[in-house]
Amino acid sequence: MNTLFVAWQAPEPTRAWFPIGRLDADPHDYVFRYTRGVLKARQQAGFEALVSFPDLQRRYEAVELFPLFKNRVLDPNRKDFAEYLHWLDLDPGQADPIEILGITGGERQTDSLEVFPQLKKVHDGTVTARFFLHGLRHVSEAAQLRAKRLQPGEALQVAIEVNNPATGHAIQLQTADGHLIGWAPRYLIDDLRIPLLERPSAHACVRRINEAGAPFSRRVLVELTCGVPAAFEPMTSNDYAVLAP
Repeated sequence: MNTLFVAWQAPEPTRAWFPIGRLDADPHDYVFRYTRGVLKARQQAGFEALVSFPDLQRRYEAVELFPLFKNRVLDPNRKDFAEYLHWLDLDPGQADPIEILGITGGERQTDSLEVFPQLKKVHDGTVTARFFLHGLRHVSEAAQLRAKRLQPGEALQVAIEVNNPATGHAIQLQTADGHLIGWAPRYLIDDLRIPLLERPSAHACVRRINEAGAPFSRRVLVELTCGVPAAFEPMTSNDYAVLAP
C-alpha cells in the first residue's frame, strides 16, 4: 500500500496549509478519504469540498487513478516523459504515478493543492524524505551561484528556522560552506521540527542536479534522513486521521 496525503493552502491573508485528504493505492484500486484536517480547514479558512469529492464523510474508490491526481502527472505519451523521469531520478521501467506525485508534489498553478508521501519510520528509528529543494529562486544571488556548483552526493546541513515569514518554523538546507540554498517542503515541518530541535541527528544530501531546461522547482533533488524518538510515529496526529472507514 502506497499513501499520499493532500494539503490545501488557504487564501490570503493567512496562506496556512492544512492536510485535508488521504489517497491510498495498491495494484488493484485507489481509495480517497478526507482527513480530520479538513474540518479545521473549513472552520478556520472556509474550505469547501473538492468538486471531485463533494462528500466529506464518503470513502471514494476507483480502479484507476482519480482524474484530480492523474492530471498532475505528465502524460506518459509525451516525447519528454523520459526526460521528466530523469529529472526525478526514477527508473522509466518502474516509476508509477504515486511515486511521481510523491516527489513532485503535484502542484498546479490553477489551484491550492499539494500532495506528499506518508513518512514511514524504519527499523533503525529514522524517516527519509526525497523532495525537490524549495525556494531556490528566493535565496541570495551568491547562494544561487553556489547551488549551480552542487554535485550529486554532496552533503547538506539541516537547520531549524524559527522565524520564517511564511511558515514560522521551517527546515533550512545549507551547504557545508554556509550558503542557505533553500528549504524542505512544508509538510515535513510539523513532524520533524521537534526531533530536530531535541536531538539534531538529521543529514541530507544532493540526489540529483538538473540543469538544462529544468525550472527552479526541479533543479535540486534532495534526500533527507532524520532520527525520531522511539515512541514517535510520523503523520499520526488528529489532522491525518481519516473521516470515513
